[in-house]
Amino acid sequence: MRRLFRRTKPGDASALTITYDPGADAAYLYLAESIGPGGVAFTYGCDPAEVDGMIHLDFDQAGTLVGIEVLGARSKLRPEVLARAVPPGR
Repeated sequence: MRRLFRRTKPGDASALTITYDPGADAAYLYLAESIGPGGVAFTYGCDPAEVDGMIHLDFDQAGTLVGIEVLGARSKLRPEVLARAVPPGR
């Protein structure tokens, strides 16, 4: 079986943080170590009808992709991805 995530040490900049809110069925994949207030300059909505979902790409002021929001996450992400996610705000 192919591994989805490389094991990393805390503080490793290559670690991917994922949050998941089961009540909202929304996941967020942090591609930046942290996103502070005002850290997202613009959001591009990718809401393809073909996958019946909403995915939003968040970019910083420099145009760098810093995060991905997935709504309807249970139907879009593998269960093992959601299993490693933490609640928002942690």
